[in-house]
Amino acid sequence: NLLTIIRSATDFLRRRDLPEERRRRYVDAISETVERASKLTGQLLAFARRQPLTPQVFNVGEQVESVVQLIRPLVGSRSQIELAVTETSLFTLADIAQFQTALINLAVNARDAMNGEGRLTISMRSTDTLPALRGQSARPGAFIAISVADTGAGIAPQHLNAIFEPFFTTKEVGKGTGLGLSQAFGFAKQSEGDIAVESRLGQGATFTIYLPQAAAPQSGPEAGHARSEPATIGRGYRVLVVEDNDEVGQFSTELLEDLGYVTRRVANAHDALAILETDEFAVDLVFSDVIMPGINGLELAGIIRDRYPGLPVVLTSGYSHVLAENAHHGFELIKKPYSVESLSRILRKAMAEKAPLPR
Repeated sequence: NLLTIIRSATDFLRRRDLPEERRRRYVDAISETVERASKLTGQLLAFARRQPLTPQVFNVGEQVESVVQLIRPLVGSRSQIELAVTETSLFTLADIAQFQTALINLAVNARDAMNGEGRLTISMRSTDTLPALRGQSARPGAFIAISVADTGAGIAPQHLNAIFEPFFTTKEVGKGTGLGLSQAFGFAKQSEGDIAVESRLGQGATFTIYLPQAAAPQSGPEAGHARSEPATIGRGYRVLVVEDNDEVGQFSTELLEDLGYVTRRVANAHDALAILETDEFAVDLVFSDVIMPGINGLELAGIIRDRYPGLPVVLTSGYSHVLAENAHHGFELIKKPYSVESLSRILRKAMAEKAPLPR
């Protein structure tokens, strides 16, 4: 369905007599559909535990309270929300955005189960055991249990083993994708935790996410509240683009040039290294794809770090295993598809951290 929208919009944009208002509408439709497709892919990757995560130590209670404020409009005025956070200094190491998404997904499912009227209770507690779940033995340790309980219709026993599977849903056609619970499941498992469900028909359901506890940050502002910086122009910095796909390479260089960078593109790591060997100071930054024949982008970045310390490298990839395994080993990495704003931001960050080189 998403690809159909994009294909139709591009066909319309080819018409010479297309009014400006419709042209803008179709361009917006393409952009919004790409965002939806990226979110859909992310949900599937989360279930498969291949979602690229950005773990940070954060205060779970504070994040739960902020999520409650987000979900109040979603739940509706006929539903009561109760928050039970008795321990306010519990920390975990996980991806904040994925944590928030998981809680929101659970809350939306609870709202639907209550048909918009009932009581939703979100609680948090510490526990010294991860219970036995889905055939796995109980695991001792310091964990945080975040529960979302509703007073809805409950879940039929025959469905309890299937509810976390992608696209499984008991909702009517068009009223659910079946990906909300799978995202929460994948996030919890990938974060070294798990998720449990208890339910009886007519008596509601309780979902509990278990996450390992982490030590509180020693100093400085808590992770996860950094403000995004606006996109800025490239100021003539010279970027060597390493991309074996001609179409992607063309769009990448055009984006960079629109941002004010001076670009040069090669199709493989060997050509990139040849340029650097001729004159390493002719390049201010290397922007490379990861998956390439021969020397891949990660290997290229390692060689550059060894031979030309201080020359920043930004990697890009759309492959889940590259992203999920956090294989960039200290290099900046931007996942495809990327927007011009995110590309500009990460390049600016890489340039700001660049060590001064002798000229």
